[in-house]
Amino acid sequence: MSILQWPQGERPREKLLQRGPQVLSDAELLAIFLRTGVRGSSAVDMARQLLQRFGSLGRLLAASADELGRCSGMGPAKYAQFAAVKELARRLLAEDLRLDDALDNPEAVRHYLRLAIGSQQVEVFLVLFLTAQNCLLAVEELARGTLTETRVYPREVARRALQHNASAVIVAHNHPSGVAEPSAADRALTATLKQALQLVDIRLLDHFVVTGAHAESLAERGWV
Repeated sequence: MSILQWPQGERPREKLLQRGPQVLSDAELLAIFLRTGVRGSSAVDMARQLLQRFGSLGRLLAASADELGRCSGMGPAKYAQFAAVKELARRLLAEDLRLDDALDNPEAVRHYLRLAIGSQQVEVFLVLFLTAQNCLLAVEELARGTLTETRVYPREVARRALQHNASAVIVAHNHPSGVAEPSAADRALTATLKQALQLVDIRLLDHFVVTGAHAESLAERGWV
């Protein structure tokens, strides 16, 4: 049945206008974004199929053009829309971090990191460069590795921090396995980074291990 044949109060767009976006499911919100379905499937059906196929909204939005292209009705135009909405969300969260003390708003940091690298299929090492007031100056990806390892050079982190005139940094990397538990290697890297940054009077505030669902803080465990 076409969405146009549904009762008006149950159509996703009308439901959003009448009751607000918070009452809609992920599939209903996605259906508004998709606008139309394909033969035999409404936009809501299509949205449910996409969420089931990719496992989560985060993994869907992180899918490559090739991965999306294998799904019925999902061509380059839909990929461009997905990439755009994800980038808008990332920029909105980054804007919050530029205005707020990152240490006073740890959930904003977590949300930003999950969106930025949580769904990546390879390990990515990200650095947030901060002012003396812990507001965001810049974000840079400094390393990208295989599924099991990333090569990170502490001197490069220190060099870029000095170039940004940063007083502190937060570093993060993702675990493509989906398990956010820090490894012994993660702890060793944290210690090495902290030592290198101290030599140039820059604070390492935290190291996060990130997945699509969680961002684990080593500082909160007393390991920074």
